[in-house]
Amino acid sequence: MSRKLLETDGAEWVRKGIISAEQQAQLLELYPPEKPTIGLLPLLGSLLIALSALSLVAANWQDLPELVRLGLLLGSLTSAYVAAEYFLRRQYESLGLGLVGLGLLLFGASIILTSQMYQLIGYDLTGLLAWAVVGILLTWLYSSRFLFLLTVIIGGIVQGYNTGQLGVFSYFTAALTAGGLGYYWWRRPDSVLGGVLATGLLWQTALLINHLHVKITWFFIPAMLVYTAGDWQADRPAARALQGPPLVAAFLFTLGLALFGEADAYADRLRPPLLAYLAALGAVLALSLWGKKLRGRLSGATDWLLLLPGFYLPGGLPLTVGTVVVLYAYSGAVLARAHQEQNQDRVTLGTVLFILTTAVAYFKLTWGFMDKSLFFLLGGILLFGLSWLLRRRATQTFAAKNANQAF
Repeated sequence: MSRKLLETDGAEWVRKGIISAEQQAQLLELYPPEKPTIGLLPLLGSLLIALSALSLVAANWQDLPELVRLGLLLGSLTSAYVAAEYFLRRQYESLGLGLVGLGLLLFGASIILTSQMYQLIGYDLTGLLAWAVVGILLTWLYSSRFLFLLTVIIGGIVQGYNTGQLGVFSYFTAALTAGGLGYYWWRRPDSVLGGVLATGLLWQTALLINHLHVKITWFFIPAMLVYTAGDWQADRPAARALQGPPLVAAFLFTLGLALFGEADAYADRLRPPLLAYLAALGAVLALSLWGKKLRGRLSGATDWLLLLPGFYLPGGLPLTVGTVVVLYAYSGAVLARAHQEQNQDRVTLGTVLFILTTAVAYFKLTWGFMDKSLFFLLGGILLFGLSWLLRRRATQTFAAKNANQAF
């Protein structure tokens, strides 16, 4: 029921004696007046007018006097934030936060354009760092998921520009993202924000590994530190979301080893000094297991199967077999935990991983010597059979769950 229905039909109900006038008034009190909405057409019209003005300014930017340019930048930035506060005070939250986000983007554009005018951006990082700092401050100020997402993207853009154009890695930007946004997520655990944060941190980690020109497997030390932070987070759904991107990266890496690891030249690019790498990985593993034990999640230790350093095996058949075994062990563990927890989504995930691993193993171990028509025929039968068996097992699991709930 809505207030509008009570207002339009309530009088008729009173007239027919269904409810009294006093009851209608009491019901109306339960449904406060709805906030007026902003019309879509006026919004689109305003957006088109704004785009027209921006196009005009952009086309004549170089011909405008310097003071006019600065005035336009400052005026647009101020207007965005003033309009945001206006709508937020009137409880148009989505529109207000959208304008705050626009103001943040205009702030970044103002930094870039001002730096270009005074030829600063080619060697000065201060302005771009200020953009990331302001994004974090606004995220905390407005407690906005949208601003959180925008700030993660800004941090990635700033870091990409630093490494790609200036040839430096900004550890300050990485620390801001991990500390400022990481602490925000820790205090306000959220599944969507956890996945976004982890993806942004992995992006910056990849940029660091590329900048340092070290073995790419060093990527998994900071990546698994992100994973480990999830082990210490009390909110389980948010923790799994944070751990998702590192696990996806580890699974895809292991899958790549199974598919392309037969070349020794490729494998050699993955082998850092053995003792140093194992010591670093072991330290992160110990911290992860400690967190899992405190939170009662030691069954999740099977995730670390993907981090077994199989790339130290000789290239060729030993590496392929080793990585396929690891993939089977991991996907089987995911399936076993999913059936134990009776989690439909994780059953589906485990099924997909198991079938994908089977397809890779079948391709790598039979393609070279089997007739191709027979190869595809047997492969199709194998995958259909596995799919049927796994689906049947899932049906039995959830049938038992429903039966237990019925009693």
